[in-house]
Amino acid sequence: MSTIGFIGLGIMGRPMAGHLQNKGHELFVLKHRSTLPTELMDAGAIACTSPKVVAEKAEIIITMLPDTPQVESVLFGNSGIAEGLSPGKLVIDMSSISPSQSKVFAERIKQAGCDYLDAPVSGGEVGAKAATLTIMVGGDQVAFEKAKPLFELMGQSITLIGGNGAGQTAKVANQIIVALTIEAVAEALLFASKAGVDPGKVREALMGGFAGSKILEVHGARMINRSFDPGFRISLHQKDLNLALEGARELGLCLPNTATAQELFNASDKSLDHSALVKTLEKLAGHTVS
Repeated sequence: MSTIGFIGLGIMGRPMAGHLQNKGHELFVLKHRSTLPTELMDAGAIACTSPKVVAEKAEIIITMLPDTPQVESVLFGNSGIAEGLSPGKLVIDMSSISPSQSKVFAERIKQAGCDYLDAPVSGGEVGAKAATLTIMVGGDQVAFEKAKPLFELMGQSITLIGGNGAGQTAKVANQIIVALTIEAVAEALLFASKAGVDPGKVREALMGGFAGSKILEVHGARMINRSFDPGFRISLHQKDLNLALEGARELGLCLPNTATAQELFNASDKSLDHSALVKTLEKLAGHTVS
């Protein structure tokens, strides 16, 4: 069994850390709030006062944070992870952050004699709870093999994409597809509903054809049932599309439909699930999917 530090116990991180703990790994967590998840603490998780202490106690340190600045702060800020590392340890960032910055972070961690993997995930809260996440990994083969048994406790589809930064690049590509598919599903259901056809029946029919997808299945149902409590907030998806558009500028690429999806997110309620993009299209159409 490994000693694991886990920093970032939000909607996704909490169940992910729980899966590791349930298989007997000793868990060190960051006490950055007045309370920590009861289920983790009752099962023996040890609270630490800083990321540095987490890194001192654990042989493998995992971060699951909202964005690039938070990861940088936890890694390299005052009393950060880097200050508590000793040679041979492994840092795994499972956040969704800038691919180029991920490469920079990896180099800085390697200078301390440690390994670094970027391993962002897809699957949302449902996948985190069910341990069915897709995990896209960037880093070297040896570090990947060391981490793979842990990844297998949190996800089902686990792929080493390439070197550091490649995992984050794959995640950005994933988020482009997800955003554009949500927008396409919303337009299709809005079209059907406005035409006077039952969108639920349309969704049912399309699920059996070439248009079938996980997004049509899950988020199509959310749009019809008006269930927009966040599994993955629009604000977080906006952050990922910003990474896509920033990366496109660096590469000299034009991503016109990604930019359109981002503009629709800009006009949406950032606190809702990203399937609530349909609500913005409904405002433009003067019609609600029903």
